[in-house]
Amino acid sequence: MTRNELKYALLTDLYQLTMAQGYWESGKGDEEACFFMYFRDNPFNGGFAVSCGQAQLAEMIDGFRFEDADIEYLASLNAPLGGPLFEKEFLEYLRGMRLTVDIDAVREGTIVFPMEPLVRVSGPIMQCQLLETALLCCINFQTLIATKAARVCLAAETPVAEFGLRRAQGAGGSLWASRAAVVGGCSSTSNVMAGKMYDIPVSGTHAHSWVMSFDDELEAFRAYAKIFPNNCVLLVDTYDVKRGIENAITVGLEMRERGERLIGIRIDSGDLEWLAKYARERLDEAGLTDCGIVLSNDLDEYSIASIKASGAKVNSWGVGTKLACAYDQPSLGGVYKLCATRMPGEERWTGRMKVSESTAKLTIPGVLDIRRYIDENGKLAGDMVFDVNEAVNEHGVIVDPADVLRRKTLGEHEFETLLIPLARNGESVLSDEDRNAMAAQKRVKAGLEQLDESQKRQLNPHSYPVGLEQGLWDRRAKLATELRGR
Repeated sequence: MTRNELKYALLTDLYQLTMAQGYWESGKGDEEACFFMYFRDNPFNGGFAVSCGQAQLAEMIDGFRFEDADIEYLASLNAPLGGPLFEKEFLEYLRGMRLTVDIDAVREGTIVFPMEPLVRVSGPIMQCQLLETALLCCINFQTLIATKAARVCLAAETPVAEFGLRRAQGAGGSLWASRAAVVGGCSSTSNVMAGKMYDIPVSGTHAHSWVMSFDDELEAFRAYAKIFPNNCVLLVDTYDVKRGIENAITVGLEMRERGERLIGIRIDSGDLEWLAKYARERLDEAGLTDCGIVLSNDLDEYSIASIKASGAKVNSWGVGTKLACAYDQPSLGGVYKLCATRMPGEERWTGRMKVSESTAKLTIPGVLDIRRYIDENGKLAGDMVFDVNEAVNEHGVIVDPADVLRRKTLGEHEFETLLIPLARNGESVLSDEDRNAMAAQKRVKAGLEQLDESQKRQLNPHSYPVGLEQGLWDRRAKLATELRGR
């Protein structure tokens, strides 16, 4: 699937299309709307998230068309009580429709937090509605995997390879997972198709079946070293790890005599902590101090941190299922909410919000953006969600969306605005650099360096200050009171 090969128009929930017909028939189809996408809680009980998926969102915009086969399929759908679900005139409208929306988003690889707009979509309300499901599909999953990868890589400190292809949720899920894992910090992926499609590094050597196909483990190791002298990492746990290490040492010394180098050994089962220490001791005793140790087998940030805390010296890690499947949290839970409307030709937007029995589910009205404040040491001081069409409090006061008593003044710090254009008038304008996974990976690294160490803790991280601009908080509270009184 190269750029624009995947068609997105029908990658949607049916109710988006029934609402679209409703907007069209009621004369609201051209009414302008503004939606924003955000999430409510940091994934994995962590202190941050890594935004990812904007490159695929840009592809979605460029490839968004209702083709003849799509229209034929929609025409075949019947309503539960009989008759066609969609009117012919509406389907003809969809056939000729071209997007005219504007989209702004944070860059891929940006460190982000709850209640912030990751993506803002404005344009005809029907078009905004039709984009919702695919947009959430692009951003939710990849942000989740990129965040997991960042957590794993923070724990590892040494290179991490993503190995999750065979356990991922299907071909499409595996491709996006591999890309997002590299954005989050992984040095490579085993997924060759993802490597080709997204221009990301790939890595891999051999499996147990290679060793089992020979009559003798030492013979298997020698054959592999002869064929791949510049990419030789030997998997030593097919039969007995200690014996495998000794056979690898034999081959490593033979390679050295030929002017070659055994890059490393990989251990994929057993007590990884104990075996890593044992392997390091034996390799060093044999003089193979430049032979690294690679660990794999159901690793995550917690097991990696435990192994490292024991003093085991591990050169790299292979992380598969628990990364590519986001094993401990299957969904980010990002949502897409209407935040403002206006009639065509009007300048002024009217804020819209969802009022719920749950304070956590109150949405934010207005055309929203993020100011990120940087302190004098280059660290992140706090984020302000603000309405681009309203004046910002001169002192830079932010108020916690859920607690009016939690406030912070940020006005003394420098700031940058995070949303950048992703599409204008229905066509993507994202630069090649902003589509590039490796460039996004650099942004992740730089962003994490700006976070306080307490906010990167795996357990019970300190919360990063995010709040509504004071005037926005006041307008939201007033609107909520009015709506609840209706």
